[in-house]
Amino acid sequence: MEIEHVAFNVSGPLEMSRWYVQNLGFEIIRQEDKSPFTTFMADKRGVMVEVYKNPADQVPDYEKMDPLILHLAFKVEEPDKEKQRLLDAGAKAVNDEELADGSRIIMLRDPWGLAIQLCKRSL
Repeated sequence: MEIEHVAFNVSGPLEMSRWYVQNLGFEIIRQEDKSPFTTFMADKRGVMVEVYKNPADQVPDYEKMDPLILHLAFKVEEPDKEKQRLLDAGAKAVNDEELADGSRIIMLRDPWGLAIQLCKRSL
């Protein structure tokens, strides 16, 4: 088995998917133009994220969730450059730390409050 996708019920799936394409390197695989605006997008390796606004349940208040409960992590080579680029694009800083092993972990929130993590591992 392998993961096919992870899904998030969000307040603005069309806007969010555009932001992810422009700023996180995703590509739209499939997108509905009517409610619930289900959108599948994939990174360059083909890992998919699905976003939609499904009224069958509430949109979680991602902004109030501790990032340790839920976050989407990205491997980066230049953490400071990527952090600043995403902040300039509307992300919000949460924390920035260097681990004992030398790894760098930066936590941000996308404009919809979902936690996104930038990781540069020392290993």
